[in-house]
Amino acid sequence: MRATLPIAGFAAVLILGLHAQEQLPGSQKETQEVAARIDQIEGETLARLPRGHHDWSQKIELLGKALLFDKELSVNRNEACAFCHMPETGFTGPVSSLNATTVSYPGSVRTRFGRRKPQSHTYATFTPVLHYNKSQADFVGGNFWDMRATGIRLNNPVPEQAQGPPLDPVEMALSDSACLVYRMSRRPYRAVAEEVWGPQAFSIRWPSDVDEVCARPGPALRSNPFPVHLSAVDRGTVNRTFDQFGEAVAAYEASAEVNPFTSKYDFMIAGKVEFTGDEQAGYSLFRSAAAHCNECHRDGGPGEEPLFTDFTASNLGLPANPAIPFYSETKPDLFGYIANSAGLAFIDKGVGGFVAGPENPRSDWSQLAAAFTGKFKTPTLRNVDKRPRPDFVKAYMHNGYLKSLKEVVHFYNTRDSLPRCAPHDAGEKRTCWPPPEYPDTMNKKQLGDLRLTEEQEDQIVAFLQALTDGFVLPLQ
Repeated sequence: MRATLPIAGFAAVLILGLHAQEQLPGSQKETQEVAARIDQIEGETLARLPRGHHDWSQKIELLGKALLFDKELSVNRNEACAFCHMPETGFTGPVSSLNATTVSYPGSVRTRFGRRKPQSHTYATFTPVLHYNKSQADFVGGNFWDMRATGIRLNNPVPEQAQGPPLDPVEMALSDSACLVYRMSRRPYRAVAEEVWGPQAFSIRWPSDVDEVCARPGPALRSNPFPVHLSAVDRGTVNRTFDQFGEAVAAYEASAEVNPFTSKYDFMIAGKVEFTGDEQAGYSLFRSAAAHCNECHRDGGPGEEPLFTDFTASNLGLPANPAIPFYSETKPDLFGYIANSAGLAFIDKGVGGFVAGPENPRSDWSQLAAAFTGKFKTPTLRNVDKRPRPDFVKAYMHNGYLKSLKEVVHFYNTRDSLPRCAPHDAGEKRTCWPPPEYPDTMNKKQLGDLRLTEEQEDQIVAFLQALTDGFVLPLQ
């Protein structure tokens, strides 16, 4: 009863998958609210989809948005890409109780959780194609925490990132890219997609068992890596339409709706508002040699749109976060899938794991794996505090170990100056820190013992809060 579980059996999987959330107060209610909001946004987007002679840019952006909010594109038709990336949180995790506990989110198969915090989509479109800068001895660009959406194939990391979740067994869990194309061909936006991509996009002879095959979660337990059996020509059409799916999502993620540049910081730079005393002091510290923040989270120069990242990767020396359910996903599920055979011994190798693995597109990068093990992409700080309500919990860093900007700044400030302690020690995150998950490549130059006062920590937090989009200028 593994790869051939009948469709009727999926109900049992969904019920079983609720157990992890049942243990979290409020998570089911929050999840239902997010799902309802996704349906609402999808409906509004479909209603706005233009037909005929309309602005092409608007058409492709709205199509990409419809795809991002379409839960039918997951194996159990229950999870849109947006479930982990909602606008009210800066296009990252929208469920406070999950951010506070499991950090990672359940996939379409509800018993499966990923091993990392959902990243933000905002401003990701400015990321360059991944490349290795020899003079800096650094990888630059790419999307995902481990940079594996390189952008090399499509000359843009964003569409390649969009293609990841539908086929990820712990996310939307489709077993074949053909399943996504097939599902799209049955959706109300098909006509608009054909206007944008051409009538050939869905001209595919589907096998009679396509519905059954696409209802089984990936990865398929069979020698054939493409369980939807297609002719070579039809497979070629699927491949191109799958790329166009990613490109449409990327067009939406490049829009002003996702990257509005409307934070208080932006208005301050434009001379339309002034920072408070604490915000200005925090900004000065942020850019100072004492705090080092600006060395990785760069705010650009004259004429640039500051993105607060240098697109490189770093090992911050974070402790492991065993609260992520991935650590306990050690046995085959009902479909025979094992997420983590290593259990608590698992080490997230980050960029090093990617360049050492089969997704690495360049053989000459493999020799760099050891130097980049434990390193993760430096994210933008824009919308780092964006939240729908003041008591909403956000998770920070690739494993969500830190739960507030105060904790983040305190960690940067005191990682090495405070004593080591065991996880769950009474003073954890305040007077002591657990050891790093992977110390060998840890950044020791720009953080760890900054000797900032608590007031200075708070001032940096005040500045970071000024990077939230949606700031409203005061009435003159």
